[in-house]
Amino acid sequence: GSPYDYPLSSRFDENDAILVMDNVLIPWENVLIYRDFDRCRRWTMEGGFARMYPLQACVRLAVKLDFITALLKKSLECTGTLEFRGVQADLGEVVAWRNTFWALSDSMCSEATPWVNGAYLPDHAALQTYRVLAPMAYAKIKNIIERNVTSGLIYLPSSARDLNNPQIDQYLAKYVRGSNGMDHVQRIKILKLMWDAIGSEFGGRHELYEINYSGSQDEIRLQCLRQAQSSGNMDKMMAMVDRCLSEYDQNGWTVPHLHNNDDINMLDKLLK
Repeated sequence: GSPYDYPLSSRFDENDAILVMDNVLIPWENVLIYRDFDRCRRWTMEGGFARMYPLQACVRLAVKLDFITALLKKSLECTGTLEFRGVQADLGEVVAWRNTFWALSDSMCSEATPWVNGAYLPDHAALQTYRVLAPMAYAKIKNIIERNVTSGLIYLPSSARDLNNPQIDQYLAKYVRGSNGMDHVQRIKILKLMWDAIGSEFGGRHELYEINYSGSQDEIRLQCLRQAQSSGNMDKMMAMVDRCLSEYDQNGWTVPHLHNNDDINMLDKLLK
């Protein structure tokens, strides 16, 4: 399709392919691991890959959400619903998700841990949090867009060619114009961009990509739990609860700085 009809697909879309290399010469200087299955299993962690890729992925998603957030605001201006309280609340939620991933990327860098030869690895807790939240966030944001832009995503001509047909264009100018004085050409342009981002074949693949990018939904949550346990964070949280439980029993408070409601000595102190 034309850039006007498919502004993202026509620029970024790539066909997936399977490349079979059944007779290939690989120079030895390009071989990193040879017939060492144990090393193959260990390289993602020992080589730093498992800690490094989520930083790139989180920044990529944060930039993508910058684009999606602004495009949602423009789409709501097209439909004339931006001033509705509920719509603004949903837009605010999208902004919050956007802020979350920028904050996580900042945390990965500011809380980075020393590695080897002066290098650092992104903070483990922040990157595991990104892996769990990203699939949830993208699906939620897509749902917010669909619920708020609604029929604006489908009340569109099939092709930019309709705009070049004077007989059809006169009706588009009257019935497909935007709100607050926006002409039909601009409204169609903005909403086709939004449709290409979330609803076209290109947009659908991106949703599937974001949901599954970090791997199994169960496994990323289990890894987040294991990180909390191995880092000692879970022990710290448990200690907080244990301290709370230790400060009272069935007879009242067990620590000197807290007083039971039947402690009349406190009344004497207040009256002095």
